[in-house]
Amino acid sequence: MFYDDLSLYAYCIAEDGDVFTEGGPGVRFVTVRDAYRRLNVGWLEAGRPWAAGPVPEEFTSKLLTVLEEQAVNQALGLHECDLCPELLDDARPWYEPRPGHRCASAGAGEIRVPGEPGTAYAAPSLIGHYVLDHGYLPPQEFVDAVLAFDLEDRSTAYPLIAFPWIPADAELYDALLE
Repeated sequence: MFYDDLSLYAYCIAEDGDVFTEGGPGVRFVTVRDAYRRLNVGWLEAGRPWAAGPVPEEFTSKLLTVLEEQAVNQALGLHECDLCPELLDDARPWYEPRPGHRCASAGAGEIRVPGEPGTAYAAPSLIGHYVLDHGYLPPQEFVDAVLAFDLEDRSTAYPLIAFPWIPADAELYDALLE
């Protein structure tokens, strides 16, 4: 799935908005109804042009931390990197990196990184693989936003979600209550 960097987000447009998975015990999902403008970053596809180049080491480290701490719009299926020349090995779990790679080359969700007030960057969970294993160079404003993202700055209503702009009245679905 390809989208130009910094174009308006158009991938998983749901009537309800973004669905964040809350960490911790149990399974809880919090739906945020478009409380911010979303811009695409890192939606790459074979045969489409994208920027390549080095990124600061501190950016890579922080990006991987964001990927570990946040889950948005998780899907039931997997998206495999089509920039990799070979298909995934069936003997290896999808979440383990391929030989010679640093990050898994399949993903099932997205992340959100807060930018300027009212703007968030929407990236696929494969963005870490793209940066580390394919040399993808995200736009500088995204790099700056990742570096500025304070993962401790969280919504008071949902402190287990690493994203600060979740309003107290966001819709909660608690699987434990079903």
